[in-house]
Amino acid sequence: MFRRWLGFLGLLTMLGAGMSAHAQTADSTAGPPPKVQELLQLLDDPAVREWVAQQKAPNEAQAKPAATGEMMVPSSYVDKRLAEIRQHVGNLVMTVPNMPDEFARARDILMVEFEDRGITQILSLIVGFLALGFLVEWLFRWATRGLQRWIVTVPLETVGERLRAAGIRMCFGLGLVIAFAVGSVGAFLAFTWPPLLREIVLGYLSACLVLRIALVFGRFILAPGGERFRLVPMNTAAAWFWYRRISFAVGWLAIGWVTVGLLGTLGLSFSSRVLIAYVLGLMLLAIGIESTWRRPLAALHPEQVPPHEHRRLTNWLITVYFVVLWLLWVASAMPTFWLGVAAVGLPSAMRGMRHAVNHVLRPAGAASARGNVRSVTEVSLERGLRALLIIAAALLLAKAWHVDLVAMTMQDNLSTRLTRGLLSAIVIALMAEFLWHFARAVIDAKLSGSQQNAHVDNEDVRRQARLRTLLPILRNVLFVIILVIALLMILSSMGIEIAPLIAGAGVVGVAVGFGAQTLVKDIISGMFFLLDDAFRIGEYIQSGSYKGTVESFSLRSVKLRHHRGPLYTVPFGELGAVQNMSRDWVIDKLTIGVTYDTDLEKARKLIKEVGKELAANPEYAPHIIEPLKMQGVEQFGDYAIQIRMKMMTKPGEQFVIRRKALALIRKVFNENGINFAQPTVQVAGGGEHVSSAAAKQVLDLAASAAGDG
Repeated sequence: MFRRWLGFLGLLTMLGAGMSAHAQTADSTAGPPPKVQELLQLLDDPAVREWVAQQKAPNEAQAKPAATGEMMVPSSYVDKRLAEIRQHVGNLVMTVPNMPDEFARARDILMVEFEDRGITQILSLIVGFLALGFLVEWLFRWATRGLQRWIVTVPLETVGERLRAAGIRMCFGLGLVIAFAVGSVGAFLAFTWPPLLREIVLGYLSACLVLRIALVFGRFILAPGGERFRLVPMNTAAAWFWYRRISFAVGWLAIGWVTVGLLGTLGLSFSSRVLIAYVLGLMLLAIGIESTWRRPLAALHPEQVPPHEHRRLTNWLITVYFVVLWLLWVASAMPTFWLGVAAVGLPSAMRGMRHAVNHVLRPAGAASARGNVRSVTEVSLERGLRALLIIAAALLLAKAWHVDLVAMTMQDNLSTRLTRGLLSAIVIALMAEFLWHFARAVIDAKLSGSQQNAHVDNEDVRRQARLRTLLPILRNVLFVIILVIALLMILSSMGIEIAPLIAGAGVVGVAVGFGAQTLVKDIISGMFFLLDDAFRIGEYIQSGSYKGTVESFSLRSVKLRHHRGPLYTVPFGELGAVQNMSRDWVIDKLTIGVTYDTDLEKARKLIKEVGKELAANPEYAPHIIEPLKMQGVEQFGDYAIQIRMKMMTKPGEQFVIRRKALALIRKVFNENGINFAQPTVQVAGGGEHVSSAAAKQVLDLAASAAGDG
């Protein structure tokens, strides 16, 4: 909630600051009053000039000793700014007694104009041209009623549909604004009017046009009447709340701007108009404070609602911030004012922009784009708008602090070089960040697509498996390249010679290469392993005593997950020859032992039937390349005949199929009287007398045991 509100905060502060800026601009365009013209004519008299020069010389001689005093002339920037603020406030206080006379003169000028036309006629002109503007806008709506019906019923499930609908709604809103402007301002400019009447009517028509633009774009962004078109994620109550407040604030600013400008035309002094602008700005301050304390919960989910204590503290902090900004504006501390606006408004605007982009570009059926792989469109739009906001804030601060960027390019001193280098560094960093996030989004999208199709078995998926192996390494390499190039460009823009750095880096690279031969060997070996496509992520390999499934890579090693759980991190230089057990096909051989009285031909036929049954099973059929069959007698054992069987399957699937095959073989052998051989012990003796002697011996032992008892 605090983040969304701060975006509105920056808007209100800039709206209020515009009034005083317009008053200053209007003062430069208005002609001097009659008394000032008389004073200028007197100063042109040579006798008056000579007398002024004679009076000025003694005053300058007396002022020189005083200028060395610490209290007479501010010696620091802070003292200078405080002196300017005191002078500005003093001028405003001195202006108050003269304002009734200035208003009386302005009233007289208006009465002269109203005597010719009357105030009713002027108001009728404004209302009439506004009505004409609304009529032309209504005709535009009537001509585009088919488009409006399409907009209402257009599906908004996918990202493309939402972007297309947003673009069409934007064009429709621009059409409404243009139609209103043509019908009101354009129709008024088609006629010839007296200068003062033209300025009054055109000014308020322009104010109404600005208000109409705010209403149209407020409906485009907030969509208070339709949640499905809302670009900023918030509930309907919050959308209506901010739509009304922003529209009222923009309308008040436009009317105040025009009024302050017209007062300059009617002869009010600059100080009087600035004071009136400050009074009108109190309404903007009131709107901001009222919006702070009465704003509804904009969260779409209950878990996003902050606690009451947190909201109350936030309200007080924002209120104090608003009041401080208004005081800075009244004190004419505009550099500090705009710095405060940018310090709070820029992060808030970036957060709101990120939420809006995530909301608009969310996948079908998802609440937002968070938690998913970021698309190229999302990254490009978010990072591009973020860069534009930062550049706009930098230009605003440069203008507020009176930094002439054009003149700075023509100067060559330490301060201008540092400032130019800092601005260039910001631009380079923004470009590098945009390029990195764009490249990472492209790579992540490729990786996500290959993982989603990993269960499909075709040549395309095998190529995607190789991409999953190479793209993470490419992503790391791109990051290093972009970072190094950006740092070198920043250093170059700040006036640092990078040629020695590049040469030194080459020398250091050679030294590191000789000192870290094992590391270089690992990196180069890994490059050749990947170029040879020796293994990919997800494949089971074995090299010497290391074996397992390839999980990930780095520049110098590969991680192997053993089938029992341990994870091996093996440098590429230690791999040597690699056995890849996950490529193309695998032949699995089985051996079983049967008794010597087994009918081998019958056993062969039964094993063949088992192979056909497995090949017909939909669970195992996609993984069997050649069905199970008996190859023949392997050898004669001590107690069994060893027979060999084989089948060809896809890599990794032979274990499941083998277990199923052995179970079926046992079943069919038992059903058909074929016995599996097992070791037995046979004891041979000398006849019946041996058995009788043994029995007699047992009886004697038993009797002896009974006598002892």
